Amino acid sequence: MNQEYILPNAWSIIEEGWKPSLVKSSESLFSIGNGAMGQRANFEEQYSGDTFQGSYIAGVYYPDKTRVGWWKNGYPEYFAKVLNAPNFIGIDVHVDGVVLDLAFAKAVKNYRRELNMKQGWYERSFEATLQNDKVIEVTARRFLSLDHDELGVIHYTVKAMSGNMIISYLPYLDAGITNEDSNWDDAFWQIGEVTKDNHRAFIQSKTNKTNYGVATYMQSELYKNGQHEQYADYYDETDKSVRFKVESQLAQGESATLIKYAGYTSTLNHTEDNLVNAASAVLDKATDLGYEALLDLQKNAWADIWNMADITIEGDLKAQQGIRFNIFQLNQTYLGKDSRLNIGPKGFTGEKYGGSTYWDTEAYCIPFYMATKDSQVARNLLKYRYDQLDKAIENAEKLGFENGAALYPMVTMNGEESHNEWEITFEEIHRNGAMVFAIHNYLRYTGDYSYVPEMGLEVMIAIARFWQQRATFSQRAQQYMILGVTGPNEYENNVNNNWYTNYLAKWCINQALEHLNKVKDGYTSDYERIIGKTNLTDGELMSWKEVADNMYEPYDDKLGVYLQQDGFLDKEIIPVSQLDKSQRPINQKWSWDRILRSCYIKQADVLQGFYFFEDHFSKEELEKHFDFYEPLTVHESSLSPCVHSIQAAKLDRMEQAYEFYLRTSRLDLDDYNKEVEEGCHITSMAGTWMSIVEGFGGLQIIDGKPSFTTRLPEEWDGFSFKINFRNQILKVNVSKSGTDVKLEGKHAQEVIVNGEQRTLEPDMVNA
Repeated sequence: MNQEYILPNAWSIIEEGWKPSLVKSSESLFSIGNGAMGQRANFEEQYSGDTFQGSYIAGVYYPDKTRVGWWKNGYPEYFAKVLNAPNFIGIDVHVDGVVLDLAFAKAVKNYRRELNMKQGWYERSFEATLQNDKVIEVTARRFLSLDHDELGVIHYTVKAMSGNMIISYLPYLDAGITNEDSNWDDAFWQIGEVTKDNHRAFIQSKTNKTNYGVATYMQSELYKNGQHEQYADYYDETDKSVRFKVESQLAQGESATLIKYAGYTSTLNHTEDNLVNAASAVLDKATDLGYEALLDLQKNAWADIWNMADITIEGDLKAQQGIRFNIFQLNQTYLGKDSRLNIGPKGFTGEKYGGSTYWDTEAYCIPFYMATKDSQVARNLLKYRYDQLDKAIENAEKLGFENGAALYPMVTMNGEESHNEWEITFEEIHRNGAMVFAIHNYLRYTGDYSYVPEMGLEVMIAIARFWQQRATFSQRAQQYMILGVTGPNEYENNVNNNWYTNYLAKWCINQALEHLNKVKDGYTSDYERIIGKTNLTDGELMSWKEVADNMYEPYDDKLGVYLQQDGFLDKEIIPVSQLDKSQRPINQKWSWDRILRSCYIKQADVLQGFYFFEDHFSKEELEKHFDFYEPLTVHESSLSPCVHSIQAAKLDRMEQAYEFYLRTSRLDLDDYNKEVEEGCHITSMAGTWMSIVEGFGGLQIIDGKPSFTTRLPEEWDGFSFKINFRNQILKVNVSKSGTDVKLEGKHAQEVIVNGEQRTLEPDMVNA
């Protein structure tokens, strides 16, 4: 039974009713972020119940020393962890001296949370009867500013519901926090000076090893019945925290509101000696503007995002809520402003996976950011990998590769590999192919070839060198093979000739050869610079071509399908439909040995190749492979349903496509995997967007033109979306009466709509 306590709503995530068992799940689902920082939806006031405290700063990490049972040559020495940053949301609340703590309240009524996705704020409200029988009504709203991305704002109101009472607010900063996810329980932070100045407090901290400096700051002011009364001033401190205090005498029906401005400044953007001054400057801006003006800015900023990124679905409220939740979380996690940052699988909602960068960005996320923002955002994501090329070459050197061969990391913060499960660190090398595919995807979508001579070709060369060295020539078969790998299906380890990996390797080499010729012909000075830098020779190019031209691809003539790996048909092939439900999910019910010997597939593997290279295979080939592999797929990766939804839609299997769409869009809202309290699946949310735009919308780029082959799920009355294609906006509206495409731009645009070629004029609707 899936968790289904979130109320259906087109623009908000809403929870009603006080259920302590759901607190940690809601802390994930109601998380907020602004691309530069984020936080779980922890309570501002004290809470003694089960909770997972989490505040995070983008790009600030700690190299947690690797912990394994035994060491292998090539293991990374550390796992890069996003850090639980100092807590700035804290507000102790006392009512006639009794602490507000819902874990000890005599009664909690009218409890409600709302994450307003349209306007970008989170609110919690309730009525509580405390141990002293005082009854209060609390409404707490907060947001992380998009316009001022070092600033968070909290508006916390207590209303007296049972006679006179004294409300004491004690806003605080606490740097004495730890990560839930830690290998050795090391101290991640050095806590420095605690300072106070003119109603303001600051704590300076520095990360151990990586030496990121952070100033956490706050200023709070009290309003009574809407009128400003006073500022909170110094109350007490420890070597790790500081509290201020302000009080108000309330009669029944009166309210006291604390507005707290707080946040972080860090050495990512400021010098260490200027962190406190920079924080004061943020507070100056915030207090000059005030809460209402800051909230209006927030609403306007989100309106701009939604104007481009929104997908509307008519006739299916849960599907509508699901896609907007996914789009909202993606924008909270990454906005494309800073090429030093990337998209962690949990974003700012939890610590699992270290908050680091995976191949998810290149395989799943870039299409979303290309289409809903401008090409510079996707270019920044590609630049992130170019800037880390030297580290990728170092990673390969540690494994014995030479001559500038690069192996991009499975998990990273700074370009160094920081994943230490051998079957993934050493063997899940298909991630290298995702880097080249992302460049290819960027080129066909944006038409911006300048990235290749400036940066991309160097990446392709280094990756081609890796594949040429990684391949083994089989005297028996007289072909090149890639041995000892793990494909996207992590339920098979150390297999030979994973088809997806071999196909990618061949394709990557051919891409490097093709673009070398293009740059040689059209960008002479760049070509000479790159050849000089890489020392590339004609002899080396011939060795690449030899590997690519003779790459082995496992195939079964009888079934007419590419094999996931050489030994796949030696397994007992039993469809998932014949598995007893009590055995699911197998990753929680079976031993690893049993999983590895089974035919069951965690996520798209061969079908991942058919997704990437859809134009390489016919619809009949896709159907044959889908019919063979999908029935063996347990979809126990968050990245699995989206790829299968897209392919089911291409095969006109709309019931199945819709079912996969609903699963990917509501994966966290309905907690399919029973793990949402650890955080949301941010990178797979980009796959949800693809399920609609590339699946039901059928978006492909064919000969430089956008093509839409639209399909409407039976459950929907219609849907619409926009894409930014080469700096012109295309709005696609699909209804039961047909497909309309409207152009918002300055120049005519050729498109293909359900097989018909059309020329769109600006603001013209094609029915």
